Amino acid sequence: MKFRKRPKKHAKIEVVPLIDVVFFLLATFVMVSLSMTKNEGITVNVPAASSSAPKEKTDAPLTLSVAQQGEIFFNKEKINFAQLPIRLQNFKAANKEPQVVINADGKAEYSNVVAVIDEVKKTGITKVALSTERK
Repeated sequence: MKFRKRPKKHAKIEVVPLIDVVFFLLATFVMVSLSMTKNEGITVNVPAASSSAPKEKTDAPLTLSVAQQGEIFFNKEKINFAQLPIRLQNFKAANKEPQVVINADGKAEYSNVVAVIDEVKKTGITKVALSTERK
């Protein structure tokens, strides 16, 4: 009686689970590194958004805050609207790639926020971001 030899099965390395683990680790690293960015400025209740763009960090960005009562803060210093163009020009001159983050209260008047954005654009600063919270 002759026995049949069973074909030898060679061990395989499954790549798909390995790729899943690598992407999970990459996503975790990205989320942790994004949560480490520090936002300067006063505390305001910013409106929520379903998506937000990550920001690159070269020079420290300027934070312009618009409070609910219409007050404007240059980083944490309260200024009036007339001082804003001069302060923005000085900030632009001091930084090679000036970046501005506008941190507006969700209940602030829309016209005040638009006026601040207009002043930033008039100075020629092109890297402008609006601060939001995820829903």
